[in-house]
Amino acid sequence: MRTIALMRASEDAERSAARLPELGYACVFSPVTRALATGAAVPSGPFDAVVASSAKAIDLLSAPSRDAILALPLFVVGAQTARAAQARDLAVEMSAKDAAALAELLRARLTPTSRVLYLAGRDRKSGLESALVASGHRVTAIEVYVAEARRTWSSDEARALAASDAALHYSARSAELALRLAEGAGIADRFRALLHVCISEDAASPLRVSGATRVRSASAPDEDALLDALAQAFLAGD
Repeated sequence: MRTIALMRASEDAERSAARLPELGYACVFSPVTRALATGAAVPSGPFDAVVASSAKAIDLLSAPSRDAILALPLFVVGAQTARAAQARDLAVEMSAKDAAALAELLRARLTPTSRVLYLAGRDRKSGLESALVASGHRVTAIEVYVAEARRTWSSDEARALAASDAALHYSARSAELALRLAEGAGIADRFRALLHVCISEDAASPLRVSGATRVRSASAPDEDALLDALAQAFLAGD
């Protein structure tokens, strides 16, 4: 049985790990960050819609903030974010495959100058916010969580990673942090030699720059496509 290393924070990794045995893989955890709730409160509105591009933004939303958005239409990126919303009894109006698609969807659904509340992480790309502002919407972001970088891997984590057959990467930042942690753990060469399967070309970029040669990216930025890319890489003999 092939072993897959997960770089995600523990709560996200557990969700991914639940799927891997069904596909015939074992998994190990080598998280590069830990997600911490900020306790941020929803500011006074009114708001016309809520958007979220990360399941963590839903999972780590405080109970009072969750109650404050209950009656608002919620638009999300990705099936995982939609599942997280469902688990907290939040009704998703519509979901999109990526941030660009969500911005386009909102451009068609909302009137210009609508007030949009963005449930976000502290470390995030500005693409969704910029696209909404460019469409004339007024965006208020609340930082629901922070993905705090870990300083080191434990010796057990480093050994398990070095013995893995492949690693999954969900963002460019986590790939960069994994490279740094591998260097600190003394397994940089072994880490670069692994099969790396990434959720996007953006996530793959730091690995390619580092000299890793067995790097593959998913055809779409979601976990289904990521796991399909992993299976295809193994079928191709990577």
